[in-house]
Parts: sequence; C-alpha cells; structure tokens
Amino acid sequence: MSAGYPDKYLIGLTGNIAVGKSLVRQFLVDLGAGAVDADQVAHQVILRGGPAFDAVVKKFGAGVIGADGEINRAALGKIVFANQAELQALEAITHPFIRERIHQLIRSAERRVVVIEAIKLLEGDLRQVVDAVWVVKAAPETRLKRLMSERGLSEDIAKQRIASQNKQEDKLREADVIIENDGDVEETREQARRHWRDIERRGI
Repeated sequence: MSAGYPDKYLIGLTGNIAVGKSLVRQFLVDLGAGAVDADQVAHQVILRGGPAFDAVVKKFGAGVIGADGEINRAALGKIVFANQAELQALEAITHPFIRERIHQLIRSAERRVVVIEAIKLLEGDLRQVVDAVWVVKAAPETRLKRLMSERGLSEDIAKQRIASQNKQEDKLREADVIIENDGDVEETREQARRHWRDIERRGI
C-alpha cells in the first residue's frame, strides 16, 4: 500500500497525449477502482472563481477569456503549446492547486484501489505516492490520427502538441505496467483485466 495512504492502493496512470489513458481509466473503474482525473482537476482550478483563475489571466492576458467569461482553453493552449517557457509558467501557477485537489480526492475516495490519470505523473510528487505506474502507449501515427479525427486539430497543431511533450520512451522506462492501445478496444480492455487480476491475486 502507498506510504502516504496506507489504506489505499494507488495506480498512477500516465502516457502521452492521445494514447487512450481515459479509456483505460474507465476500464479500471468498471472493474472496481476509484478514479481521479488530473486533467479534469486542471480544468476546474482555472474556472472563474477557481484558485488559479486570476493568476492565469494576469500572466496570459484578458485575451484568453472567452465570451462566457471563462478561460478559453483552446486560446490558452495556442499560447502554451507553442512555447515551452509559457507552458512551464502555466504549470508553475496551476500545479500546486492541482496537487492539493488530487490529494483531497484520494483521501475522500471510497474504493481501496484508486487510479490517478495524470499526463505529468512522473514529473511531480505523485510519482512518489503511487504504488504502481501504468503507462498507456500508442504509435505516433495512431496518436496523430486521433488528435485530428477525435479532437478536430489540424495536422500542424496536432504535431505541435505531440512535440511539446517528453518522449513516450521516457515514460515507458518508468512503467510497472504497459498497456498497448493501438488497435482493438477489447484487446485493451483485456490487458486492463489481466493486470487487475494480478492486483486481486495479491489480496489488495
């Protein structure tokens, strides 16, 4: 069990953009895990009234505010994914609030096994908290296709998003479990089931 949470077994689920992390998270929830979505938390902390809203607007300007008065994530994304320094500035503002909220959600989780989906899992303190690192992988051409077809990004923007991240191999080197998600959804589901059974066999 986790040193920080002795009553829970924490799975850190990570992988680069468009590999299918959320799909694997949902499979684990279906099998009985509790779940925390770091991307959803990141969205919440920059909502109007959220702890990071004012600091983000101060840093990146009123131009990132949409017609609804909220931060337009697409507009913000154009800035930060085109400039590594700007991305780091955004993370410096938001990550402390994201970490705090994630730990709150872990503490309040009712399930013994909790999966934490976080694209930056290995770059922060969550790496030291989780019991196992699960990395979802997919081929570059698969990821590019998904970004274009599922998220409506142009090829140039999709390639920019992929290039802005650490190499997939860096994450794979840290993995306790690797889930391949290039093809059939049922094949991916079966991989999740197999590793879940390993957890059950250990009596967790």
